[in-house]
Amino acid sequence: MAVGNIFGAALVVATMTTIGIIGAGNIGSQVARKAIENGYDVVISNSRGPETLAALVAELGPKATAGTAAQAAAAADVAVVTVPLKAYADVPVEQLAGKIVIDTNNYYFERDGHIAALDDGETTVTGMLQKHLPTSRVAKGFNHITATDITADSFPAGDPARRALATASDFADASAFVTKLYDEFGFDTVNIGPLEESWRAERDRPAYGIRQTVAELEANLAKAPRTV
Repeated sequence: MAVGNIFGAALVVATMTTIGIIGAGNIGSQVARKAIENGYDVVISNSRGPETLAALVAELGPKATAGTAAQAAAAADVAVVTVPLKAYADVPVEQLAGKIVIDTNNYYFERDGHIAALDDGETTVTGMLQKHLPTSRVAKGFNHITATDITADSFPAGDPARRALATASDFADASAFVTKLYDEFGFDTVNIGPLEESWRAERDRPAYGIRQTVAELEANLAKAPRTV
């Protein structure tokens, strides 16, 4: 594991300006708020239809529009998938081809039903989404922070109070983009490595849901048990 700035900025496409958000719940809406604050355009979607997002879009302002999941995916330079795990197979595939996709998901068997491959440690939550999106470059992000902290707990680079968040991906440019986005949002990054290691930041592990520095996050990720 390493601090996320190991990847050069050249790996991140400078013209990425639109973030498509698939899932407008607690995490999705807070990512949208912070993205717009940092100059991104946002196209946000949910499972109930764009018309149900009118109040949120009005709050977010002129840089936000609502669409279907397919429209958000098509408009995106980078997409954020933040839907319940049980709905991951409904995420558009064709419209996300060739794009970086940030997966915020966690496995809650109480909500999603038991998934044997996850219970047995044979795969990871984000690995499942990567398999569903074989032509996309998927990275883990925003999965071990409470939604309100995305907008309320950020600090400038170098501030000793700055919080660290984890990412993981099989693609260097996807991890680099998450690192860039975290930095813009006010967080440091610890890069876990490939998706096969992304379980280290998931539910019920030491890094999940708590406020931690880079050193603390690295220590918590290192001591995480494979199955819980």
